[in-house]
Amino acid sequence: MNRELKRQILEKCSGLDIPLVGFASAGRWDVPLFEPWVPEEFRPKAIYPEVKTVMVIGMPVSLPVVETTPSIHYHELYRTVNALLDQDGYRIATFLTSEGYPSVWIPRDGYGSISVLKERPVAFFSHRHAAYLAGLGNFGVNNTLLTPQFGPRVRFSSVFTSAELPEDPILERPLCIRCMKCVNSCPVKAISGRDYPDGLIDKKTCAARSEALSKRFISPCGICIKVCPVGEDRIRYGRTDPGMYDENNQEFEPYHRAWKHIRSYGGR
Repeated sequence: MNRELKRQILEKCSGLDIPLVGFASAGRWDVPLFEPWVPEEFRPKAIYPEVKTVMVIGMPVSLPVVETTPSIHYHELYRTVNALLDQDGYRIATFLTSEGYPSVWIPRDGYGSISVLKERPVAFFSHRHAAYLAGLGNFGVNNTLLTPQFGPRVRFSSVFTSAELPEDPILERPLCIRCMKCVNSCPVKAISGRDYPDGLIDKKTCAARSEALSKRFISPCGICIKVCPVGEDRIRYGRTDPGMYDENNQEFEPYHRAWKHIRSYGGR
């Protein structure tokens, strides 16, 4: 195991302001941890046969911006974080290759467009499962990966490398508290309320809503990650009272007024 190389990678990620980094051996995909599991053709070795380690990087989407959803503000934040993930994943893969370990970056999305996703709701690689196997978090009722630091308000990208790096332990402590706020808040009722993976989200219904919002330049939806109470970011931003999302709660009227203002501009 190349511990010195892992140290260098973590140092590089720190310099790029990447707050979440995890490592998993490619072999972890070959041992099913629950059912249904990742099919063989979606596992790292099937995509890049040289891979020994999958490195996952994660960046948060800022909670106060997510609270404005659906809005142009969240739309632009989402695009910005995606672009940063792609750029940094590419840089890290290029660095590893230059060090003698051929590596490839896997983009944060792999389905082309929302209209494509609506017809075929799956990407060629799941960063959620990669982040889970790399010890960055575990699944919530809304099928997203919850992290201790940011709850579900995180985007991920991965790097497949031929370097054999020490892997991180899988996070065993469940983070989802089953409060059902995501289920009750979903505007299209796409979340079943059962624990993942028994309760899978209705991806086509979710994608159809995202497509409609995209035409108005205010996608993605993000309501289920907005209301999730998990994440240290809630303490950091002073958003620990779930009652703030009840727009009849006059105590939080200044927030509601701010969100309404932002939603009134930039989209159509």
